[in-house]
Amino acid sequence: MAVYNYDVVVLGSGPAGEGAAMNAAKHGRKVAVVEERTMVGGNCTHLGTIPSKALRYSVKQIIHFNTNKMFRSIGEPRWFSFPDVLKSAEKVMGKQVSSRTSYYARNRVDVFFGKGSFADENTIELVNQSGVVEKLIAKEIIIATGSRPYRPADVNFSHPRIYDSDTILKLNHTPRTLIIYGAGVIGCEYASIFCGLGVKVDLIDNRDRLLSFLDNEISDALSYHLRNNSVLIRHNEEYESIEGLDKHGVVLNLKSGKKLKADALLWCNGRSGNTDGMGLENVGLRPNGRGQLDVDENYRTQVPNIYAVGDVIGWPSLASAAFDQGRSAAGNIVSNDAWRFVDDVPTGIYTIPEISSLGKTERELTDAHVPYEIGQAFFKSMARAQITDEPVGMLKILFHRDTLQVLGIHCFGDQASEIVHIGQAIMNQKGEANTIKYFVNTTFNYPTMAEAYRVAALDGLNRLF
Repeated sequence: MAVYNYDVVVLGSGPAGEGAAMNAAKHGRKVAVVEERTMVGGNCTHLGTIPSKALRYSVKQIIHFNTNKMFRSIGEPRWFSFPDVLKSAEKVMGKQVSSRTSYYARNRVDVFFGKGSFADENTIELVNQSGVVEKLIAKEIIIATGSRPYRPADVNFSHPRIYDSDTILKLNHTPRTLIIYGAGVIGCEYASIFCGLGVKVDLIDNRDRLLSFLDNEISDALSYHLRNNSVLIRHNEEYESIEGLDKHGVVLNLKSGKKLKADALLWCNGRSGNTDGMGLENVGLRPNGRGQLDVDENYRTQVPNIYAVGDVIGWPSLASAAFDQGRSAAGNIVSNDAWRFVDDVPTGIYTIPEISSLGKTERELTDAHVPYEIGQAFFKSMARAQITDEPVGMLKILFHRDTLQVLGIHCFGDQASEIVHIGQAIMNQKGEANTIKYFVNTTFNYPTMAEAYRVAALDGLNRLF
């Protein structure tokens, strides 16, 4: 049995693992990464963020071609199958693997492919692809194994027409009708993708509004545009049972007594941390019912030399946050200034149109009795949106009416996940530097979507008296 010694061993090569490995390596630590797949990138690259966002972009291009009158001189609206659209995502995935493989090589990080588990708090036993067992001994270990779709025991995921957000990427046909159970971020994103391909979608939500953590106006806008694209949203519903039919179909029985039938069902109701089979019992760690580990503000578990980051610790379960959490855990180990507790993450929801927000919502500010005001800019009036034929959307700035401090940024529409970062930069300024006046005292390129900040700021300041 081969034995290797390291300063830091990272379990998982997704965003969290990569962030941890790179930060530790750049500060002189000898680092190894263990990846269960045969390629780096984790679920983010192979099953989650990258393929779903690449799918969304392709569908958005199809919608643009089919709805823009200029293209009618080229041809009539076209129909594209899901497998055809998936091919573009696969190309992006390959490029991401290539790029990330080069990062590890460039920074002299050793990558081991295989299943790693704890023998003790300083030892990882690795079973590689050939079944050979190797030992990795390290001073510190960082768990960054990610998550997978939660699968309740009473749902038969082996049925050929019942999918989750991982297996949907193997869909080899385009269903005419689709039930999406679970209206969280992933469910809403896939509802946008499939309705963009002309699929009739039933979106089942067990709450009374979509994405209730969003500002109410943004949530309402998402509901409107999904419905406008023929998505049937059913709120306050829970499943009783799911039946896979012999003749290529699925029946969803709801506790309310309703019965729905479709060609396929996509389960998007929660995720579980990838902690099973890791030998956590050998080091005294016990995950919760969803397979997630508890950590302190330094991302340290109950075992002092073992850290956990990314989806495996739960909220916010975003690739952007996971990378920073990984860097922070490694920053704590190497004692550099990269450490911070990641709690100011903007939402990035890649529906069609997309959504991004940061800070307080109107509901939160009202409940807290904060005297705020609103500045709005509607994309239909923006020159850049008119040029790109993307008129749907708005930017909303919430600010304190006395101090003019920016309290929240909420954006719905094309490029929302890019637009939000300008507001984020101002919100992160200290003291009086965080002010809505920045947007009216700064010259923005014209025409751009960024100038929506100037329009929204002027709108908000005009409401003051």
